[in-house]
Amino acid sequence: MQQDRTSEWFVPKIGPKNFRIGIGMLFLPYTAIVTCFALWGSLVTDFTLDRIVSIGIIYFLAVGVAAHFLDAVCGKTKPWGPLPKRKITSIAISSLVIVFTIGLYYAFLDSPLLFPIGIIEGFFLFAYNLELFGGKFHNNISTIISWGILPVFAGSAIQSNSISIETIILSCISAGVTYVLITTSRKYKELKKDEIEISKIKNKENVLKIITLVVLSGTILFFILRV
Repeated sequence: MQQDRTSEWFVPKIGPKNFRIGIGMLFLPYTAIVTCFALWGSLVTDFTLDRIVSIGIIYFLAVGVAAHFLDAVCGKTKPWGPLPKRKITSIAISSLVIVFTIGLYYAFLDSPLLFPIGIIEGFFLFAYNLELFGGKFHNNISTIISWGILPVFAGSAIQSNSISIETIILSCISAGVTYVLITTSRKYKELKKDEIEISKIKNKENVLKIITLVVLSGTILFFILRV
């Protein structure tokens, strides 16, 4: 059974083990994808670069650091092994302080739509990663809403305090991508447990890499075209 996730494709193959674990806990491909979805929401409307950077920082820290770090120390499984719970939790909380500080600044400034989005995202972050309410929210629907739909809404809200038809269309696309991502990732993890069907593992791994590459390259192209 797979107990050590340092063999995952997104974890560096070189360097000290603690460094590799630290990078692995960020789940950089998945974090980058969710951050890109937030950028989609910003790019579909009139935008300013400072707000694009801000929404990018918000989702990178909220998903990449806070959510994944809380899951690593508070989830039912401990795939990264024993970790210093107090230290990891402190890092997660510090990240959330930055996230909510930036979000509240723009919400009070001229984007109050960020308030309900932030409340819902915060609920899913804690309910999912801390497995509150008996883990009822630790499921695909919660992930699709918090990773696929709300980031696009937040990206639009921080720029224009509105949700347009274009935003909704993009959120449908991102929701579909998220569904494929999480279902493929789940099958990949199940196969990795036994490390027997190597060809199937590689196939799922390649799908995950392709999704990541397409979303990242598509976002860069979208940005270039809008600029």
